Amino acid sequence: GAGYKPPKMTKTGTTICAVMFKDGVILGADTRSTGGDLVADKNCEKLHYIAPNIYCAGAGTAADCDKTTRNLSSQLELHRLNTGRQVPVVAANRIVKQQLFRYQGYLGTYLIMGGVDKSGPHIYETAAHGSTSKVPFAAMGSGTLPAMSVLEGGWKANMEEADAKQLVRDAIAAGIFNDMGSGSNVDLVIIKANDNVEYLRGYDEANVKGTRKDKYKYAKGSTAILTECVRKISLKDQPRWEVTSVETMEVA
Repeated sequence: GAGYKPPKMTKTGTTICAVMFKDGVILGADTRSTGGDLVADKNCEKLHYIAPNIYCAGAGTAADCDKTTRNLSSQLELHRLNTGRQVPVVAANRIVKQQLFRYQGYLGTYLIMGGVDKSGPHIYETAAHGSTSKVPFAAMGSGTLPAMSVLEGGWKANMEEADAKQLVRDAIAAGIFNDMGSGSNVDLVIIKANDNVEYLRGYDEANVKGTRKDKYKYAKGSTAILTECVRKISLKDQPRWEVTSVETMEVA
């Protein structure tokens, strides 16, 4: 026989990343959504609103990411209204990790959570099984390897905002050009203290669509006709359909 076949790696079809800089956190994502080997959406949103001071970048099953982040956002809004305080990022991380752990990995939700609260900026990397890690920069999805190589080579503590934005852009672009599951544009969200958030939708169009250099239309008669057969169809041979009346139901 052919012997044992190793299991195939499941690809999330995404490149997401986040970095800390001196004033806060920047999250980035590509905008390609895939279904198998087909591109389902060229410009989808992978940066999800969680709270006024917290956003998530999501990889994995699109429906699971949307439902999980909306549910988390709803719970944190009730938390904020009940306490009258800004939601700590660690509270959001604890809620989502406990929910994902209960589902034992069957919720295909891989998140990078970033936010700024009273204790400063935070980035949490969350896997579908519920394991989390607090890191200064992170990358997830099928484009993790090229993105992480850019982040590890360029990140340093207390970066300026412009440098951090360029680093995240370069990391996402590395995923777009080196991973078939990632593509299209680069989205960014910049989170600073006091709920100061800037969502940059379509920050950079990394994968610009090319233009046709020539016309590919052929004039009539360019292709020779080898054989020709014309059949005459008689309408008299068509079957006839008779419409019969149906008794009305008594309703009195």
